[in-house]
Amino acid sequence: MKRSEINGILTEAVEFCHAQNFNLPPFAFWAPEQWAQAGHEYDEIRDCMLGWDITDFGQGRFDELGLTLFTIRNGSARLPQYTKPYCEKLLIVGEGQVTPFHFHWNKVEDIICRGGGNLLVQVYNASEDEQLANADVPVNIDGRSFTVPAGEVLRLTPGESITLPQYNYHKFWGEEGEGMVLVGEVSAVNDDETDNRFLEPLGRFPAIEADEPPLYLLCTEYPPAPE
Repeated sequence: MKRSEINGILTEAVEFCHAQNFNLPPFAFWAPEQWAQAGHEYDEIRDCMLGWDITDFGQGRFDELGLTLFTIRNGSARLPQYTKPYCEKLLIVGEGQVTPFHFHWNKVEDIICRGGGNLLVQVYNASEDEQLANADVPVNIDGRSFTVPAGEVLRLTPGESITLPQYNYHKFWGEEGEGMVLVGEVSAVNDDETDNRFLEPLGRFPAIEADEPPLYLLCTEYPPAPE
């Protein structure tokens, strides 16, 4: 992705958060120069990959296949000094913008439609060989447990949420004609490097073409603390 495209996405995301009255923590708006001066007291942000995360899943079609995320808080499965057993993320999903089928081996998560348009979520169980199973899928929406056929598309309106257990393939996108969607994610500790199983081989973090300076750094770009 070009840096200019990422900067434009970040500008739009911040404007949308303001419009939805969702306030981000101060480090969301730090310039790269501030990160270069940030000491070890900010290592949790670096090590747990808090902050902005933009992905086009390596396909170069962000408006069709992409996602904007901000990790607000997270623990670590590999670094014992970070003891939080939970994660909270903000996701911004465009109309028709797909996050493709994936599941998590370890993480259980709630996906919450916070505001804006409606979020459509398609669900399957994973088969033993980690493909799409044909079996009915247990679903829990806001504490109501029921079962749907494999491949069912569920609509979450603002305020509704769905619980996604391990080995539950899910794909989601903003409903056409309803506007961008502000989505919350509350989960067990998130590890994007080891706990994402995409149905099709996809990239998770983009290669960036530096055609202009960064507006904000992404969570994969923080410099180490100065010594």
